[in-house]
Formats: sequence, structure tokens, C-alpha cells
Amino acid sequence: MPVTTVDRIDALLPQTQCTRCGYDGCRPYAQALADAQAAINRCPPGGAAGIDALAGLLGRALLPLDPACGSDADPGVAWIDQDACIGCARCLPACPVDAIIGARRHLHTVFERACTGCELCIVSCPVDCIVMRPRAAGDPAPAPADNRGRYEAQRARVERSAHERSALLAERKRIASTPGVARSQ
Repeated sequence: MPVTTVDRIDALLPQTQCTRCGYDGCRPYAQALADAQAAINRCPPGGAAGIDALAGLLGRALLPLDPACGSDADPGVAWIDQDACIGCARCLPACPVDAIIGARRHLHTVFERACTGCELCIVSCPVDCIVMRPRAAGDPAPAPADNRGRYEAQRARVERSAHERSALLAERKRIASTPGVARSQ
């Protein structure tokens, strides 16, 4: 399969899937850039180096980071206050890279080495028990390739789960509409 302009742009992005650029993830932002529908300065995690790389690839003028999108400072990693967590699990689907570990009615924790610092989990928490903390000394942010792999795995898991749920509901509907089949209550 030939490498497209969107692929080349996407490869330059940090793959944090933070949505600070105003798009639903890195790939949609890459598509908007390729279509000349977005400015090259909307990716805070990419910072000045990312803007420079995008300008070079796309032949566009350098721009400073758009402050409306945020700062290029490392936001750190998410941290969950175990004493305040109610186990609602709303943060689990919000994390685009499955860096939050937990289950409904159980406490949650963050796998810090996978956390991209996207901050999407913060707004999902109804009890405000998630905050951003600095990364541990010497612990770098995950690499874009790792972020992409975890994001793709998360999306595949979500799609598989939705497909399985749809199949189960269709089977239940089929059984319920079949004459003469006893229904359990």
C-alpha cells in the first residue's frame, strides 16, 4: 500500500490522541492538514519541533503554537486518588491508550509508562479524583509508535466489544421473536 500524505503527516504527530487540536485524534488532524483545512500549529504535544516538521513536509510557513490549543509543556501523567475513586469506570473508555487499569466498582490506577498526558480522563471523572502529576524523574513520555500501537489496540478492542454486543442483542431479539420459545425471567 503506498504511503500517502496523510500517512506522512500522521507519522510526524505524537499520537497522544489528546484532541487539543480540535480533532478527534491524530489521524483526523493529519487528514485536515493534508486537505489544507487546519493550521500546522494546533498540536501542543508536538510543540515547536512538530510544527517545524509539519511546515517542512507541507511547505507551509512556520507559526507559533496556537495558545488556544494549550501549552507544549509536558502535562505529566494522570494520577487517581484511591481514597476518592468510587469505581464508576467512566475514565476507562475516556483513555485512548488504555493506560487506566480497573473495573466497575473497583479502584482504578494509571499505568504511568503508557499515559500520554492527554487529560481526557479528568473530565470524565464525576468525583474529580484524577489529577495530572509530573512524570517521575528519568521517565520519558511514551514514544509515538508506542502510543499509536496502544491506541490501535484500544480501538480494536472497543470495536470487537461493540460487535460482540450487537451479535448478542440480535440473538436475544431473534430468540424473543421465535414462536414457542420459552422465555426465562
